[in-house]
Amino acid sequence: MNEYDSAKMFDLLEEKEDFEIAESEDQADLLILNTCSIREKAQEKVFHQIGRWRKIKDKNPDLKIAIGGCVASQEGENIIKRAPAVDIVFGPQTLHKLPELYKEKNRTDNNQVDISFPKLEKFNHLPVQGKGEPSAFVSIIEGCNKYCSFCVVPKTRGHEVSRSIEDILNEVSILADKGTREIHLLGQNVNNFKGTLNGEKSTLSKLIELTAKIENIDRIRFTTSHPHEFKDDLVEVYDRVPELVSHVHLPVQSGSDRILKLMRRRYNVEKYLNLVDKIRVVRPDMSFSSDFIVGFPGETNEDFQDTMNIINEVRYDESFSFIYSPRPNTTASDMEDDVTNEEKKERLKILQTRLSQLSFGFSRKKVGTNQDCLIYGQSKRDPGQLQGRTICNRVVNFQSNDTDLVGQIVNIQINEALPNCLRGNLQN
Repeated sequence: MNEYDSAKMFDLLEEKEDFEIAESEDQADLLILNTCSIREKAQEKVFHQIGRWRKIKDKNPDLKIAIGGCVASQEGENIIKRAPAVDIVFGPQTLHKLPELYKEKNRTDNNQVDISFPKLEKFNHLPVQGKGEPSAFVSIIEGCNKYCSFCVVPKTRGHEVSRSIEDILNEVSILADKGTREIHLLGQNVNNFKGTLNGEKSTLSKLIELTAKIENIDRIRFTTSHPHEFKDDLVEVYDRVPELVSHVHLPVQSGSDRILKLMRRRYNVEKYLNLVDKIRVVRPDMSFSSDFIVGFPGETNEDFQDTMNIINEVRYDESFSFIYSPRPNTTASDMEDDVTNEEKKERLKILQTRLSQLSFGFSRKKVGTNQDCLIYGQSKRDPGQLQGRTICNRVVNFQSNDTDLVGQIVNIQINEALPNCLRGNLQN
């Protein structure tokens, strides 16, 4: 979501203020930091970055510094109080006002702060500047109503609001006409999408079906899913829509029913595993990724072992795992954090080691197979290679200088598995 928002910020500034990306921070008129407050470490990085930028501003007093995103929404004017070098503070729902805020700062020299929640107003102002990228993000629902005890998102991004299906399909059509082949539908709780179609509330499954009918759209992804909202109609759409990829991000957070209840996740392990089974019945080759929080307040060795048990049962292909980080204005922040840092670090090490083993094992099973891959562009590490993704979300690198392949789906024979990617040869 932050990548999508950041791209839209630039599109706005390019369109309304004729901005372009500077070659370096020292040459910029405006420095923008789009922030995340999911974890305390990410939040503290914001102020470290502002400190570095303040030194640039000391040399160039005309430089403006803007802080956007969830830390901005959470802290508001306190950011400027703590870091006076900041000129503009705006939230995720007011990013469309950035050009106006910049103008007003230049006109009055007064600091500008707007962290309001004007629902879907921003989508009426965001340009669709598709540049023909093979894959593109499209935001379909903003905010979250779940109020998990550890999560700050409802406070920083607001309550759930869904875009209309007509509006979304219009954006997808523009992107497809410009060469995009894969659409990644975004939302904090994407499964609870309730956008209207012809004035009536609809569903994510219906949106997926309609998106698949748009010419040139060959692949569809969605992120992020809440297991409680993953209804049967969404499971069944995997059987009807081949464009929907064989990968789903399904955050479990913990394998302990006791901890899940404390987290206010609204499902238990049995319900989660039943959902995994339902999906695999429809797509036996489904790849699962997940999120894990280690060291949640009150987590015992038995609770942690329950998490390891669900990891071994589902056998996740990818994962994002973190030590619990208390966030302001969440109910978990008031709980007694009785797990020592040493225990948290040791558990995280054990968990990540096992998840890495499973991920590498998944990759090794692909060696010797042929995979249809959407080519994204040149490899980041080797300009003599191209990079693509399989339908199950595995990155594949192969030797080629033929940039005409970018944006195409090609067949790659996999001949090597590495920790973070696959390697193969282009098949004729």
